[in-house]
Amino acid sequence: MPHVLKDQEIAMLRTELEMLMGERQSLLRIAGAAATFVAELDAGVLPKNTLEAAEMLAECLNAAPEETMRDSLEIVKAEVVGA
Repeated sequence: MPHVLKDQEIAMLRTELEMLMGERQSLLRIAGAAATFVAELDAGVLPKNTLEAAEMLAECLNAAPEETMRDSLEIVKAEVVGA
């Protein structure tokens, strides 16, 4: 019996890990798209509210680890090139 429980636990952990990796990929795509969007904005022509929102987004992106942002930009670049 303990062997069956261990196999079930491993299967559940594998499923959870696959779900988390899928969510990570989705979040990396979102971060990459957001970083690309912010980089293309012209702060001089944005309304004040929009500029404040863009600054908040930029601050969040800047707080992300460098490796995470590198991964996110690579994903977005790959999607643009592949489109």
